[in-house]
Amino acid sequence: MTQIKILVAEDDPHIRLGLVDTLESEGYKVVEAQNGRQAQELFVKDFFDLVLLDIMMPEKSGYDVCRDIRATNEQIPIIMLTAKGEEIDKVVGLKLGADDYVTKPFGVHELLARIAAVLRRANVGQKNESVTDDSPFFFGPLKVNPKTFKLSGKQSEQDLTERELILIRTFCDHPEEVLSRDTLLNAGWGIDYLGTTRTLDQHIAQLRKKIETDPAHPELITTVHGVGYRYNP
Repeated sequence: MTQIKILVAEDDPHIRLGLVDTLESEGYKVVEAQNGRQAQELFVKDFFDLVLLDIMMPEKSGYDVCRDIRATNEQIPIIMLTAKGEEIDKVVGLKLGADDYVTKPFGVHELLARIAAVLRRANVGQKNESVTDDSPFFFGPLKVNPKTFKLSGKQSEQDLTERELILIRTFCDHPEEVLSRDTLLNAGWGIDYLGTTRTLDQHIAQLRKKIETDPAHPELITTVHGVGYRYNP
């Protein structure tokens, strides 16, 4: 089976070495870049299944590299690595075409989970995945069963609608990522949907009644005013 190849662009040698060791121990093939310009040159010369980009790099920022990659390749998964906590920085990266972001310092398990998620969405290495679309999974502390459209937790079992299940899956594929209302509408209603975002807001409100301990003060799905919603696992 073809080994998944990842380009890691990180100027901090200690972080870069840690990333390389972690990814190689998980069976990935890794190519290193010490700055943005080198990352861009390597990407042009070679084939990769995924790119990890530090945002603040010398010679060329992760933003610029992401923009250049997306100009020629719209499919390859890109995860941004950032030490910044400002929401606007994350939104900028996503608007440039990044699929996800990880904020430093990050845990190994979180990083690997995010890599697996974006590779799964891009259909890379699907034969290695043991979890099927119908397999139960967790949404925060709640268990979701796609086969029965059941949600277990909060001392009870509840029914999910098809759109609620789609929204939950979409949030699970983008943990802690700010998803715009348009993104969620496209996922749940399709790109040809001509309704308003009010429809989405109403569905989120109903979903919160099923998943939140206190729907008036949500914790699993929070609102990012002016942008959309965030899933907090």
